[in-house]
Amino acid sequence: MLFLPMAQKQKISVLFPSPLECFDYESTEALSPGTFVRAPFGKLVKTGVVWHKESATPFSGKCLKEIEEVLPVPPLKEEELKFIDWVARYNCVPAGSILKMFFGNEDLLKISKSPLVFQTPNPDFNPVCFSQAQKEIVNALSEKIQDKFYVALLQGVTGSGKTEVYFELIAKIIREEKQALVLVPEINLTSQWRERFEKRFGTAPAYWHSGMTAKQKRDTWQAVRSKKAKVVIGARSALFLPFCDLGLIIVDEEHDSSYKQEESILYQARDMAVVRAKIENIPLLLSTATPSLETYAQVTEGKYDLFLLPERYAHAQMPEIDFIDMRKEHPLKSSQNKWISEPLAEAVRQTLAQKEQALLFLNRRGYAPLVLCKACGEKIQCPHCSCALVEHRKENILQCHYCGYTIKRPDICPSCGEKDSLISCGPGVERVAEEARLLFPDARIETITSDTVTTLKEFSEIVDKLNQGKIDILVGTQMLAKGHHFPNLTLVGIIDADLGLAGGDLRAGERSFQLLSQVIGRAGREQKKGRAFLQTFSPDAPVLKAMKNGNISEFLQEEMKIRRFLHMPPFGRLAGVILSGKKRENVEQAAQKLARCIPDFEGLEVLGPAQAPLFLLKKNYRYRFLVKTEKGFNTQAFLKKWIQMASLPASVHVKIDIDPYNFL
Repeated sequence: MLFLPMAQKQKISVLFPSPLECFDYESTEALSPGTFVRAPFGKLVKTGVVWHKESATPFSGKCLKEIEEVLPVPPLKEEELKFIDWVARYNCVPAGSILKMFFGNEDLLKISKSPLVFQTPNPDFNPVCFSQAQKEIVNALSEKIQDKFYVALLQGVTGSGKTEVYFELIAKIIREEKQALVLVPEINLTSQWRERFEKRFGTAPAYWHSGMTAKQKRDTWQAVRSKKAKVVIGARSALFLPFCDLGLIIVDEEHDSSYKQEESILYQARDMAVVRAKIENIPLLLSTATPSLETYAQVTEGKYDLFLLPERYAHAQMPEIDFIDMRKEHPLKSSQNKWISEPLAEAVRQTLAQKEQALLFLNRRGYAPLVLCKACGEKIQCPHCSCALVEHRKENILQCHYCGYTIKRPDICPSCGEKDSLISCGPGVERVAEEARLLFPDARIETITSDTVTTLKEFSEIVDKLNQGKIDILVGTQMLAKGHHFPNLTLVGIIDADLGLAGGDLRAGERSFQLLSQVIGRAGREQKKGRAFLQTFSPDAPVLKAMKNGNISEFLQEEMKIRRFLHMPPFGRLAGVILSGKKRENVEQAAQKLARCIPDFEGLEVLGPAQAPLFLLKKNYRYRFLVKTEKGFNTQAFLKKWIQMASLPASVHVKIDIDPYNFL
């Protein structure tokens, strides 16, 4: 009788798209890392990915479950596995959480019966007529962008034509039959961006964002993977698509804080884009009018190249900036609460008389940020969060902007029972719009916030109405600040230029400068001269003075001096550790226990524990630590050791925030 040798069993490590590390299985065949497999996972059978090679070793035991199926799907590339591993280790999260961003569910692997068709953009469809400055940068970047890692910053004033410059680089990548990824901070930017892309390349790019249907995501994911989608524009999650042959990454508005994900897995997409470019050995372009201090520091250290577009395209001029000193125009001097000063109102009247458009900007949603009782002085707070409820008068509700808790606006004070004693304090964007309708009764006024405009289609419709001249005054929040081009908009009025200066963190000044610069940049983008009026109680604030002078480099240099002196990022490192739980005493005890376990390391300072500014958030009590280290310190290794030493109870959740942007 002939006996055939049994196949050698292999121990295979599989990573699932879950907040976990690898699980071991046995297999009768050697499987390469990145291979998609189906394997038992508890009572289920789930799809995962074979992990690193070193874990696939000969195995003779019988205690491991077997791989059930090898899927006929192209494996993830070695570079993608390295990227997943790097992002997980840097941000102190399980590798499975990062895999979930690459491959969220099995639906992405299914083949559609009628998949979306992605046309290849034509790089020669409608070439742009460049200015001399643009032409020089295009030529220089085209030489620099080769098959290797390279990072450049394209810094240009608003309206200078940065998009057209990087479109030419995309054209180069398409000619080389590779793929390009463009990250944008807000998906609302894609409506006008799409028009410009189609005008240049004759077809639309592929998109990736949270508003897509499951089928759209599946078809796009597979088109990216098979190289049928040549150019992808998307929000930060597009960075985790499985590109077949990625040749270029562009991060538009690289300064924008929206690139920092604050929910679930905390990461900075701009910084992770640099990492992916390095692992893939491809070029990356950062584009902005107002660079982040982190990027600017890399430029000054010679790690990134800098290309400047200091003037607007086609000789359009930058807006003229004027401050309105609200100490002289204080609304409370009037018998009514007025938030639009007379100088700004007069500028709006002049603008309307010239058949031009105005933008009134206030980065505060709702009608009023606070409702309090004039009888007892109590403010109406969210029962689940340590914050006041915001009034939304159109819906006649009070709402928490953190957890979504909503109540009907009461007629009596919930605290003292006094009737008709509740007053609305301060302006929100809805209140500014209400005042504008009283001041300019004949004007066509539209309000745009994330409360009133919830889809890309709704946003595009308002932008189209504005560009068609069907809106005279647009009142809105930061949704309007980024990348939009409104040809007939010549006046920007900023209702409260001081609002962001009270941010209470190291980036407050930087963020205010960036946001206000972007808003002001919406005015006068074509041949008509633009104007910007900033209402402020602090006209001598350094941020506002720098804005008036228009000297971005001077402002950044001053910010860098302060950060360097304080050893703050980008000249030092920060990490946040947030403890949270349903029971206050449990979280407090865990925080004290963690404080007692702080190891003694040179170059390390741990601040806390302290109650978080938002001590109660979504029914969870919160304590914070802030870890401050020198730049070369291995913060992640320290955090891992420290938290393991404390052995905190399962009822207390620990969240690590590397390079924090939010200190609430």
